[in-house]
Amino acid sequence: MATRLPPVHALSAFEAAARLGSFAVAADELCITPSALSHRIRLLEDFVGERLFLRDGRTVTLSEFGRRYLDVVRAALRTLTDFPLPHRSAPAQPRIKITVTPTFARCLLVPRLAEFSAQHPDIVIELFLSVPLYDLALSESDVEVRFGAGKYPDIVTEKLYEEPTFAVASPAYLDKIGGLKTPADLKKATLLRSALEPWQPWFAVAGLDWPEPSTALRVDDLGLLLEAVRHGHGVGLTRKHFVQDLMAAGDIVHLFPEVQLKTPPHAYYIVYEQGARDRPEVAVFIDWMLTTFGGL
Repeated sequence: MATRLPPVHALSAFEAAARLGSFAVAADELCITPSALSHRIRLLEDFVGERLFLRDGRTVTLSEFGRRYLDVVRAALRTLTDFPLPHRSAPAQPRIKITVTPTFARCLLVPRLAEFSAQHPDIVIELFLSVPLYDLALSESDVEVRFGAGKYPDIVTEKLYEEPTFAVASPAYLDKIGGLKTPADLKKATLLRSALEPWQPWFAVAGLDWPEPSTALRVDDLGLLLEAVRHGHGVGLTRKHFVQDLMAAGDIVHLFPEVQLKTPPHAYYIVYEQGARDRPEVAVFIDWMLTTFGGL
């Protein structure tokens, strides 16, 4: 009968924290963030159904169960570590776990990532996608690219870039509704909605005292929003670096070029925990991101 086993990465986190008496020091030894180590400890505590540590502020001590369980864990890890692996001779490559929003990844990061890999062929990149505006805490990622207001407590936050927001539509949709000559003509258009690009700030720049639209299609992904525009579902708001190829191909038209929201409420930020730059591979990636995308 198959038996469910505890995750090995959680066991190693538990052993390191118990041996070093500090989550922060253990996280540094394992080359992960302190929050990632805490997550692994909680995962193991959920698995065993017992508290492994007693926490008092920044101090952690083993519980009675934790002391007994540690002996078992150390024996198991020692068995795995001591088992000979004759074909494992190459050292592990440094790797960086990056969480990034989908549209930024597709339109900006992935097309330029080869530049970083060419400069640093020894560093392995692992990309994961996140949902914008949810502002979840860093999990096991070393670096995150977030799209939002930039107010992220307890983590280092550096702005990558922001750019004006403007209105776009497909040629077929414009033909369907008889064209749009002025912003006021939008009253006859379907305004596609997204929490990522709210309409009211743009309305204010356009001189329209209109409320935020509350009907029509809502899409909370900037890439999908552009797809909805391209397929003629209505008018949407976007930014140059996401739409320039579609405009060059004639799939999407820039409406009212004189009306642009130069300082939109949301921008792109790179965030990471204190101490993340202590790992050389993470520091060099953060610097590359700031150089490559800063001030686009």
